[in-house]
This record gives sequence, C-alpha cells and structure tokens, in this order.
Amino acid sequence: MDIAWSVFTPWHSLAGGLLIGLAATILLLANGQIAGISGILGNLLQRSGLQGWRVAFVAGLVLAPLLLLPLLPAIGPFRPSVPVAEHMDILRLLAGGFLVGLGTRMANGCTSGHGVCGLARFSQRSLAAVLTFMLAGFATVYIWRETWGLPL
Repeated sequence: MDIAWSVFTPWHSLAGGLLIGLAATILLLANGQIAGISGILGNLLQRSGLQGWRVAFVAGLVLAPLLLLPLLPAIGPFRPSVPVAEHMDILRLLAGGFLVGLGTRMANGCTSGHGVCGLARFSQRSLAAVLTFMLAGFATVYIWRETWGLPL
C-alpha cells in the first residue's frame, strides 16, 4: 500500500495538534475540567450536566469545521468528497458507533480524554487505556485485512 504523499500535511497536523493542546490546557486552567469529548457530551445529555461551557464546547466542535468549509481549498491540498453511503455501510457505521460508545463507557473516557489530557497529566490509568486502544486497533486492522482480506 502506498502513502498518498500529495495529501500528507505535517504543518497542518502540527498546527491542529497545538490548537487541541491549547484548548485542553485552557479548559483545564479556566474550568478545572478535562477536555474528554465523551465525558463532556455524556454529561451534557444529563439534566444536571447542562452547563454553558459544555454547550459551548460541543457547539464549537460542530460549528468550527462548518465555518472553515469555505476556506478549505485555500488551507488544504484537496477538498474531500462525500461518498454515497450504501445500506451495509450505514449498518457498519451504526455498529461501529455503538461499539465506540460502549468502549468509552468501559474505559471511563475516550481517546481525547485519555490520549491527550490523561497522558499529559501522566495518568497511569490513561496510559493503560491508550495502550489498550492502540493494541485493539492494530489487532482489528490485522484481522480485518489479513484474515478476511477485506478493505477497511
């Protein structure tokens, strides 16, 4: 498998990573809260968790890409096309979303909470969670490609 070097954007990735780290740091220092998406969204859906900062955080996740959409040709090497989803793709998407949600509940957090914020705080629990995420991902790709010969 070849790497698509034409869409390799290390500077955009570095800038994005720095912005994510900055946002997580500001949220921790200003509110004392961890920027774990599953925790923020999960608590937002509960009546007691309806706080302004949670609404603003989730709104920013949704609105920021929509506001940047007109600028994408200028800041990115390509404009992604949206494929037409087939019935089986939608079922796989729903099953995958359910499994990810189940996994975040079992791990008490998601990759953003454990991987970005937890590792930055040297949390041993987050290190164990991230290693589990990564190993499960590697195993899934191996089984999917090598055992069944299916594309991801």
